[in-house]
Amino acid sequence: MNQPPRISAVAPKTVEVEVLPPELPPPAPPAASASEGPPIHALSALILVAVDSLWAVFDWLPPVWLVAIPGCFLAVFVPTYLVQKHLRRDSHGRALAFATVLAVLAAIPTPITGTPVGLGLLAWTGLGRLLGRPVPK
Repeated sequence: MNQPPRISAVAPKTVEVEVLPPELPPPAPPAASASEGPPIHALSALILVAVDSLWAVFDWLPPVWLVAIPGCFLAVFVPTYLVQKHLRRDSHGRALAFATVLAVLAAIPTPITGTPVGLGLLAWTGLGRLLGRPVPK
């Protein structure tokens, strides 16, 4: 065992090798369009929740409503329009429509996120995906 193994003098076997053309990668899935998934971006819904929760403070101060209602409308309308237009890649009209709906809901002088209407809206937006819950397919 102290000696290395000996190589025999027999000619090595030749093996036929078949060369195949490279495999093509599978086709990429089509890019997600604005019509797939929830129609409202989860960030837009989060803006609505944040601004709408301020009504718990304003609820007892009706004189402040003269400033709070337009302020809440604008605080939701502008960022929601930008999120829908640039992140969700909605058309101008569609982004304007969703921004208006969410801004009107935020301007109602009572918190709506705790109501069935608010919870349904938040479920419809896919806010669970932003919070780390998987979205069922």
